Amino acid sequence: MGGRGFTINLRWLTALVGLFIGIGLNADTTDGWQDLLADDTLAAWRNYQADSVSSSWTVQNGILKRSGRRAGDLITRQQYRDFELELEWRVETGGNSGIFFRATEDEKRIYMSAPEVQILDDNHHRDGHSPLTSAGSNYGLHPAPRGIARSAGAWNQIRLRVVGNQVTQWLNGQQIVDYTLGSEDWNQRVADSKFSAWPAYGKAARGHIGLQDHGDPVAFRNIRIRVLDPES
Repeated sequence: MGGRGFTINLRWLTALVGLFIGIGLNADTTDGWQDLLADDTLAAWRNYQADSVSSSWTVQNGILKRSGRRAGDLITRQQYRDFELELEWRVETGGNSGIFFRATEDEKRIYMSAPEVQILDDNHHRDGHSPLTSAGSNYGLHPAPRGIARSAGAWNQIRLRVVGNQVTQWLNGQQIVDYTLGSEDWNQRVADSKFSAWPAYGKAARGHIGLQDHGDPVAFRNIRIRVLDPES
């Protein structure tokens, strides 16, 4: 009786474990999302043109924070071509930061090669006076509409989709920017901006995701990315 009961329970337990493993595998393989702050570590990151992460970047309870001095820009260890990135960000009063993509390390500064999704407290920073440099804009080139960014201290959601030369940005669930790298419109906007001084700007077909150290406290959470098929 005891032996038989043990056999039945063992079979049941084995089946149950298999079910959970199957669910886990399906979750990992069907949607393809990668948590870039997995296990509360910065294993997926390093500083720009460095092999490690400065002590001014910390992650705890799923929240990445930039504090202290000389944190330096963060970049992913992996490079991406076609991808979808989602994250939440929060700044303090007057705070400024940004999200870079397809960044290379051939230039002295990350912004000399990589386009930037602006992170900003629009209400208390001078860049908030212009839609071209307001929160959610493609910094300096494509404006963000008003009334979508939340105030300092509140979390904002970003979704960034890059497939081939097509770039689409969402802020707090609303699509706000859509443009084509290398198009006539793109080239003209770059030519009329400060980015014209940097020939490599926006030219890389693949590169790192970057988080900007602009000298202000900033926090990120729920940072995840998935690689996309160019046809998707």
